[in-house]
Amino acid sequence: MTRKVALLDYGSGNLRSAQRALERAGAEVEITADFDTALNAEGLLVPGVGAFAACMEGLLAVRGERIIGRRLAGGRPVLGICVGMQILFGRGVEFGVDTPGCDEWPGSVTRLQADVLPHMGWNSVDAPDDSALFAGIDDDARFYFVHSYGVQSWEMDSDGSKIAPPKLTWADHGGPFLAAVENGPLSATQFHPEKSGDVGAHLLRNWIEGL
Repeated sequence: MTRKVALLDYGSGNLRSAQRALERAGAEVEITADFDTALNAEGLLVPGVGAFAACMEGLLAVRGERIIGRRLAGGRPVLGICVGMQILFGRGVEFGVDTPGCDEWPGSVTRLQADVLPHMGWNSVDAPDDSALFAGIDDDARFYFVHSYGVQSWEMDSDGSKIAPPKLTWADHGGPFLAAVENGPLSATQFHPEKSGDVGAHLLRNWIEGL
C-alpha cells in the first residue's frame, strides 16, 4: 500500500531531492504549503536548509508550527530533516541571534565545537538497538551531513515517566551531537537521508512503512 506524504514547502529545503528520495522509498508525495493538505497527509516531512532564524520565519509564514503541533496531538507522524530537525527544539543561537523554535523538544541548537566547519560529508552514527528508523541498517553505515550547528545535549527528563523515552542517535564532530531522534510520532535526522544513497533510502523506507 502506497503511503501519502506531504512535503512541507515553506521556502527552505531541497524539495525536489527530498521528493525523489521519498518516491524512491515508496511514497506518494505532494509538495505543499496548504494547511489542510499538510495536516491530513499520512506523513509529513519538514525539510530545512540554511539559518535557523530564516527557516523559522518561513515556517511561521505558512503556520507550519501549528501544522506540526496539531499532527502530533493526533499522533500523526512528522519527520524533520537537517534544519527541519533543529527547529523542533526550543531555540536556535546563530550569529549572535537567539531565535525561538517550535519547542516540541527542549534544548538549544548551537555552534559545533569543531576545528573544521561546516561538518560536511559522510559520518557514522551510534543508533540504539531498538531504533525503528535504523532497523536493518548496518552499524558502520555512513550518512551525509552538512551543517555547522546542532543539538549537543538532550534536555528532556524522562525519569519516572510512564511514557517510553525517546530513542536518541548520536554522531561526533569535535564532540557529540544528536544525529537523530525518535519520539513517538515525531522523528528527525540532522543528516540528509535524501543525499545518503542506499542507506538513506532504507531509513526513509523504514519511516514510510511505519506510517
